[in-house]
Amino acid sequence: MSAQANSTIPAWRSLAAVALAVVIAAFVLHTLDSSAFVAERKGAGLTLAVAVWFLAWWGNASLSYWRPKSPLLARLRDGFVALSFGLVLLFLWEVLVRLFEVPFILLPPPSAIGVRIASSIPILAADVYQTIFKAVLAGYLIGCCSGFAVAILADRFLFLRRGLLPIGNMVSALPIIGVAPIMVMWFGFDWQSKAAVVTIMTFFPMLVNTVAGLTASGQMERDLMRTYASGYWQSLFKLRLPAAAPFIFNALKINSTLALIGAIVAEFFGTPVVGMGFRISTEVGRMNIDMVWAEIAVAALIGSVFYGVIALIERGVTFWHPSVRGGQA
Repeated sequence: MSAQANSTIPAWRSLAAVALAVVIAAFVLHTLDSSAFVAERKGAGLTLAVAVWFLAWWGNASLSYWRPKSPLLARLRDGFVALSFGLVLLFLWEVLVRLFEVPFILLPPPSAIGVRIASSIPILAADVYQTIFKAVLAGYLIGCCSGFAVAILADRFLFLRRGLLPIGNMVSALPIIGVAPIMVMWFGFDWQSKAAVVTIMTFFPMLVNTVAGLTASGQMERDLMRTYASGYWQSLFKLRLPAAAPFIFNALKINSTLALIGAIVAEFFGTPVVGMGFRISTEVGRMNIDMVWAEIAVAALIGSVFYGVIALIERGVTFWHPSVRGGQA
């Protein structure tokens, strides 16, 4: 179906298709509680699941081409499409796991993971505090700020740029499973060693992206600044840093996921009896797979929120950039 054809479909029809998919999905989930339905009517369940998928697909695809005049409605449309798409994936996960009776130890259904999250909030909160609010945030701030500062120095002094960038490419290729045990030996088993791993992982992406961004301003603009007798620092703050802002925010978004991954993996190599990585490694050994998936779900949610906050700040700071203005059209 072409974009023009989709754009002519009224929004209420798309919403009606999604609403019908919700009704069918609710019926399927209700009947899954019956063991007789799972055993004797597996084909009917699969057929209804496929119907839910196609209805939601058609409704969301059509709704994506709807062009409301209000920016608020456009944002609500995008959020609705993303939310409904994610819920459909969770629905298919639940249905397929239960219809085919996948062993719990291999893949628990989302409902079991949700129950485990609800019953383990104190444990999850302690793990999040140890991993996110101590290791991740500290390492992220130190790594990004130091990478930005060194990038300014590398831009100011040519020999630093020529010497640091090759080293940065080499360090970026270092395996985290090799760095993490060394940091634990240097800084101990508490959150400081995990923050050190996060610092290493976030330093060089910020350095490389900032250095690249500082060269993004055009030659004509730099010549104009020189005709105004602007010095290095004036050109830096009034021209080159604003032009580098998209590159800097790109590094911040990349580092938001690298920091979370680095801290969790580093906890596999030594940590107090708390933390998301510690919990995952110990619960796998105990075969409590639902708890492992609960930690994964919480980590994914926090990582998405972290990334989203940085993206929102980027839209407010770089509102002038063509990529932002194009997305708001």
